[in-house]
Amino acid sequence: MTSFSKITFFLIALSFVWSLSSCKKSKNDVIPDVYVDFTLDLADPEFINLNAVGGTITVDERTNNYGYRSAGFSGNGIIVHAGVEEFFAYDRTCPHDYAADGSAPRIDVDNSNTLYAVCPVCKTKYGLPVNGTPTEGIGRYPLKNYKTSFDGRRVRVWNNF
Repeated sequence: MTSFSKITFFLIALSFVWSLSSCKKSKNDVIPDVYVDFTLDLADPEFINLNAVGGTITVDERTNNYGYRSAGFSGNGIIVHAGVEEFFAYDRTCPHDYAADGSAPRIDVDNSNTLYAVCPVCKTKYGLPVNGTPTEGIGRYPLKNYKTSFDGRRVRVWNNF
């Protein structure tokens, strides 16, 4: 094998290995994947809070009979938050506690300020307008994010699981 062939083979092999490693799940996404796929109609009075920037609601398997599609990990449900130009959706399971000991406490929305959600166990405070990033406390992982789309009336929340 010529020197040029060896180099070419090495570069192709290196590119292949690099592309495989870039497809791995983010190391910051500690909450396991579960199937999520539901749509919220903002004309429904139950979801009226999402019509205002900063509005936040929580959904779970009992919401509009969505069942497991909106249950999130460990049945904790999902937080949906209306940002300035987009909607955010997060699993309600605390990533810090899950990574630390496998427990799955449910995150609560701060009723005095719906821009935050707080874990009742580790007390980590997560910023809802900033991708669920920890803003206070011992947590270092962000909340698990789900994809959202908005058609002018309905918000769809899903993942590719």
